[in-house]
Amino acid sequence: MNTFMLSVRALWWRELVKFVRDRARLLGALAQPLVFWLLLGLGFHRSIQLTGPATPGSYLAYLLPGMMALTMLFTAIFSTMALIEERRSGLLQALLVAPVARTALVLGYGLGSATLAFFEALLLLGLLPFVNGAQLTPTGLIQVLAVSLLAGLAFALLGLVVAWRSVSTRGYHAIMNVVLLPLWALSGAVFPIEGAAPVLQLLMRLNPVTYIVSALRQGLFGSDAAGAVGSPAGCLFITGLLTLALLFSAVHTVRRPLSRSTF
Repeated sequence: MNTFMLSVRALWWRELVKFVRDRARLLGALAQPLVFWLLLGLGFHRSIQLTGPATPGSYLAYLLPGMMALTMLFTAIFSTMALIEERRSGLLQALLVAPVARTALVLGYGLGSATLAFFEALLLLGLLPFVNGAQLTPTGLIQVLAVSLLAGLAFALLGLVVAWRSVSTRGYHAIMNVVLLPLWALSGAVFPIEGAAPVLQLLMRLNPVTYIVSALRQGLFGSDAAGAVGSPAGCLFITGLLTLALLFSAVHTVRRPLSRSTF
């Protein structure tokens, strides 16, 4: 157990050290969501009318939870993409032949990326004074912290599964763009589920990222916030199930030998 925990801690700390030495990752993970937030928020603030008992003060406010989710998504992409380079350099193969449990590799890489995603998402809470309608209570803050940690870990584990099977960064980006960005776009981050077409409403309710964004929205604007889906407890429960399922998938993937016939 001591060896297992030391391995997890070493890999977790290594991810943090790599981040400190590469400040461009912070800029890349934060700048793009901020640009989307300003462009979409200012561009559609008069075109989209929100309704509901706890309607955010503006479209900029409505977009904020989705931008937090997008920040965590980009952080996970940038962090787990390094696995591909480490595979080419031979470092990953060295870790695989070391007397370290494969589960420790998953937890070390996953928790390292999740920690970075967690703190970068929290940086966006500094935008709350610039939006109207925020109702961040102590309970709401705890909910935001909990769902940010779970979502950061879920995105990191999904990125790890894709990166483990990828042999090039081009293929990795293609798969992540095809999978994650549509999941984010259909999560209620950009438009509320109530005004969407019936087929999109069905897809949004089946999309687990919808409940991540909804939990963030309810934590920031109240449980009856416009665009929220389900109850706060239900959203946290689904987010936890998603994270657990991705953890099992990542452990199963890492226990398999590295394959050359991947994307």
